[in-house]
Amino acid sequence: MQAQKNHQSTKVAFDLNITRTLVPLKDMSESHLLALLEDAEAEVVCAGKTIFESGSFDNQHVYLLYGDVTLAAADGATELVKGRATLKPLAHHQPRRHTALAHSDCSILRINSERLDQLLTWSEIAEYLQLNISRQRDLDEDIDWMMTVLRSNLFFKVPPINVEEIFSRLTPQVVYAGDVIIRQGEIGDQCYFIKEGEAEVTRYTDGKWQHLAHIGVGRCVGEDALVNETVRNASVTMMTDGVLMRLDKQDFYRLLKEPEVAVVALDDVEQALAAGAVAVDVRSEEEYSGCHLREAVNIPLNLLSIKARLLAPGIRYIFYCDTGRRSRAAAHLLIEQGFNAVALDDCAELLREPRWGSLLDNTHNYVLRDGRPVQGQ
Repeated sequence: MQAQKNHQSTKVAFDLNITRTLVPLKDMSESHLLALLEDAEAEVVCAGKTIFESGSFDNQHVYLLYGDVTLAAADGATELVKGRATLKPLAHHQPRRHTALAHSDCSILRINSERLDQLLTWSEIAEYLQLNISRQRDLDEDIDWMMTVLRSNLFFKVPPINVEEIFSRLTPQVVYAGDVIIRQGEIGDQCYFIKEGEAEVTRYTDGKWQHLAHIGVGRCVGEDALVNETVRNASVTMMTDGVLMRLDKQDFYRLLKEPEVAVVALDDVEQALAAGAVAVDVRSEEEYSGCHLREAVNIPLNLLSIKARLLAPGIRYIFYCDTGRRSRAAAHLLIEQGFNAVALDDCAELLREPRWGSLLDNTHNYVLRDGRPVQGQ
């Protein structure tokens, strides 16, 4: 990720404890947050320098960590934002509606918005599944390794809406001590997750075998076969009896295709709500409180497993967020449970385009009662 040309800044290390408090980063699991921050940039920007310009489209969440920033609107109005006064991204509209200038020397964090949205959705669906799994007593012993699978970066390119399907694609395979499950030099067409047992990774080089690692439950081996046309660069041999979960390349490719979810067009949403549909905002509580559809209720995606009981089977629910990714996932999950659920199309336009302002509310919050919204206290 590169800063805009007129930035004069210095990259610095960022404080993970501060990063964990930012919205919506605070709702991510640690493993997904760390994966997100691998490509993030923390910078010190000198006083008087531009952080972003009005009218630009940079696809970034920009957070102010320390220092003060002046936001200047096109009409000449200015606002001084002091460091840590807000945990949300600075003036987060695309294209930008403000020019941000460093009022003092300040520290900022830049995060790719698309990457954030994907990993946030991944993290929240993983939490949704964990809550579901924890209620199934017959799966108690499987929770740890299943969650380890969901945290594997192998799947971060899989549309989050397909997360629930991953386990249906895994095939169990019983193995025994001494079994070679991957051979160096072969072309593979599957990878394996270790559900039970331990294995050794070795490589033959310079005429002798070299020990590379001992691996155990939750580890994935052979994943290069799914993403690259290349030979195995090491061998993996079982040290104990165990159980593997195999994922074939063709099943992995099927996971990359996002299923269709029924949608309602933004032009039609007001009519749909007037006809009795209920809008559900699946963003975090902080995002919802800032601005949301009129009379929309807030059910964050990661709490969907707990709060789905508040929905009524006979009511049509329209799910939305700021990009459409979290809301499509929520609609898909609830359709699977038999609810009448659709996703709002063009979510980003709803919160970005001023012409939809009459549909929005930043004053009243709503909760569900008997499946319908009532104004909260």
